[in-house]
Amino acid sequence: MLNEAQDFMRLYYSETGKEEQELVARLKEIEEEINRDGTYVHTAEELDFGAKVAWRNSNKCIGRLFWQSLTVIDKRELHKEEDILKSLLDHIQYATNEGRIRPTISIFSPSDVRIWNHQLIRYAGYETEAGVIGDPDSLAFTKVCEELGWKGKGTKFDVLPLVIQVKDQPARFFDIPESYILEVSIRHPEMEWFQDLQLKWYAVPMISSMKLEIGGINYVAAPFNGWYMGTEIGARNLADDYRYNMLPRIAEQMGLNTKSNASLWKDRALVELNAAVLYSFKEDGVSIVDHHTAAHQFKKFEEIERDAGRDVSGNWTWLIPPMSPATTHIFHKPYNNEKLTPNYSYQPNPY
Repeated sequence: MLNEAQDFMRLYYSETGKEEQELVARLKEIEEEINRDGTYVHTAEELDFGAKVAWRNSNKCIGRLFWQSLTVIDKRELHKEEDILKSLLDHIQYATNEGRIRPTISIFSPSDVRIWNHQLIRYAGYETEAGVIGDPDSLAFTKVCEELGWKGKGTKFDVLPLVIQVKDQPARFFDIPESYILEVSIRHPEMEWFQDLQLKWYAVPMISSMKLEIGGINYVAAPFNGWYMGTEIGARNLADDYRYNMLPRIAEQMGLNTKSNASLWKDRALVELNAAVLYSFKEDGVSIVDHHTAAHQFKKFEEIERDAGRDVSGNWTWLIPPMSPATTHIFHKPYNNEKLTPNYSYQPNPY
């Protein structure tokens, strides 16, 4: 921990232009704290810097151009479920901002708080005799919520409750009031029948299952969000055959030949689904970016980082968009997938 703390502090003091003597004093303070308590506490300024740089270092994220715009909300002092719930609802409301989405992270106590959800807002999935209703990716967590006493309506788009655990106490679930949840009904600019599919998606992707690592400290409850890239919804969530699997129905409505792969029915249906997602979000005034614009923004990020003398790490398989990747510059170049710190990383589910 001390080595990681020292590396982080040198980075922080270097990039923020602080004096060498300040760094020496802070490093001495941290060493004494670790020797005494086995850990140390970041200042609010260190936490703010660390969370932003973690986004800058996120190998799988194409949206890193905006890392400095991240709003960092320090909630390390909260230790009661009700207070944590209020803070999460505040995060949802602030980040959603009536559709003008603000990149936001809320950071809780590194040792005492755990949020069981994968995302603060996500749809439930139910196993039935007729097949899965809702999101198949949520089957396991939906069962966990039901075991805690939650009961959904059984529709395709039931919003799951927030599940919060403090220390070793039993986890508790809390329903999210509907007024906090912004959803977009998916319709197409030309195909009027598209709205009959009754598709929708929530406005803000707020990841809550990953941990934030800063200078040897693991913040296991640190939900964060940007805004959607359209393909995340249109080429994955609604399109993957192990998720909502909408391409066959869309192709059928379009009158395409689904018996032959050579008809490219999947590709044609995929384009129209993605066009519908982008159109619907923009019509409703909800922030979203198409994958071509996102790739251009990532190229700008690469240029800025190069000028700052920093190498850009990247996981190529995640950076390329899941639709028409060869039309972006990302497809045609290699990336160093070295994991830099601070960073966000996966952690085992608490259930």
